[in-house]
Amino acid sequence: MKRFVFILPLCLFLFMCGNDKIPQDDIVCGPEERSYEMNNGIISRNVLESYLSRSITQAEFLTSEGFYNDGIYRYKEDDIRMLKNIGAKFIGRSIYSWDTPQNFNNPAFLANAERIIREMHRDDPDIIFQAAIFEIVSTKVNSVAVPAWVFEEFGLAVEERNFSYADMLNPNGQFVDHWGSGASVPDISRLETRMFFYFMAREYMEIGIEAIHFGQVELMAMTDKDNNYAAWDDLLTRVRETAMDIARRGTVLCDGHLPSGGIVVNGKLLFDFVSFPMRPKEICQYPQKAELKKYYLDAIYGRTKGGTTPSGWDCEHSLYLVEFDNFGISDHPGSCNLAD
Repeated sequence: MKRFVFILPLCLFLFMCGNDKIPQDDIVCGPEERSYEMNNGIISRNVLESYLSRSITQAEFLTSEGFYNDGIYRYKEDDIRMLKNIGAKFIGRSIYSWDTPQNFNNPAFLANAERIIREMHRDDPDIIFQAAIFEIVSTKVNSVAVPAWVFEEFGLAVEERNFSYADMLNPNGQFVDHWGSGASVPDISRLETRMFFYFMAREYMEIGIEAIHFGQVELMAMTDKDNNYAAWDDLLTRVRETAMDIARRGTVLCDGHLPSGGIVVNGKLLFDFVSFPMRPKEICQYPQKAELKKYYLDAIYGRTKGGTTPSGWDCEHSLYLVEFDNFGISDHPGSCNLAD
């Protein structure tokens, strides 16, 4: 996964309605209208819009030397200066583990991140830092001990053991070894998967994380989709209830990469907002220029589902955040092809 940054002003777009233009009533750009107050598990629409309007994807910003997923990075102080100067309020994917669960065995992984969070909050206590929990588990999880509080959360007898990679896999072999031998997409319907995800979510919240991106949610719902997404509902409920007790402001924002536009169960949205790649459309006659257009490929604009949000307010379309995808460059650089 590549380190990247992207600022998405809300006054460009957060969501679109029935046509290609954004209704003026849906635009929230005025600084005097912004609010960043949230507590007790509730975030109002205005506050969520305010945060997403000042968002930036700053992958691994909270990660320190020895723990990076993408190699040595020497510009941390420059990043800190930039984020303070631009007034960013939502720092996306600031810490995560992509097949590096052993990081949780080293206290420095989270302690160093907490130090940076506290430094940033001294200047602006409203900043939200987002962690990411992605769609990968491997045999490396077998080295991570299950804390007593994980067993207790799930009503299980406490025992001394490590997490089990085998118990996180789809019983029918779906997406097993998807990332290579011994590295798979976990099945969220498996209890062991939810225990491991809960473990990571709580560890992150205890250092000051207030938002969690859950990666390709629907990929991990290979079984759960046929059970009304009961497993995802179970995990998110546990994470949010725990946040009420341990998160900085008793609140955690949960989102995922949702190509369907969102997951709605009995009229209720499971996630606070949707994240998705920008899907820029090339303008062939103008190199390095592109447009963001509804209905181009699988672009999310205008496609997010509506319902009652986890905070209790209703929306016709879920709010969303779009980012530059880290998939990689084209296999035909310098040549325009609107089909890819």
